[in-house]
Amino acid sequence: MTGGVGYEDLHSFYTHHFVNSNPPDTHLIPISRTVGASQIVDEMLFCFTHTCEIDWMLPGLAPTGRYVEIPLVAIVKFRGDKLYHEHIYWDQASVLVQVGVLDPNKLPVTGIDSMRKLLDESLPSNTLMKK
Repeated sequence: MTGGVGYEDLHSFYTHHFVNSNPPDTHLIPISRTVGASQIVDEMLFCFTHTCEIDWMLPGLAPTGRYVEIPLVAIVKFRGDKLYHEHIYWDQASVLVQVGVLDPNKLPVTGIDSMRKLLDESLPSNTLMKK
């Protein structure tokens, strides 16, 4: 429920909440890119230390100092040569586990293991299922 559609909304979001608002050690590790006629889909790992408030991802949560690595998908659409929208998807429960505000033992969530599985296909699948 963050972001925007169209020039004015996107400009405001990118300027005030996204591009210059991430922790200084933020880095992306590209996994895949799919290019279509009017949009690009990027799959990546989003890595950072929670040293500042990240209002687009963790609104209202004070910095925890914890390191986070999560798979993230961005779908970027263009109208002509202009950016029209960017939809970004991630597993919020995995982020909350990694910053220490959600107990992974009480819910079927994975924390950093989802990132590890993305990088290493030899790791076991279906570990959340008990049967």
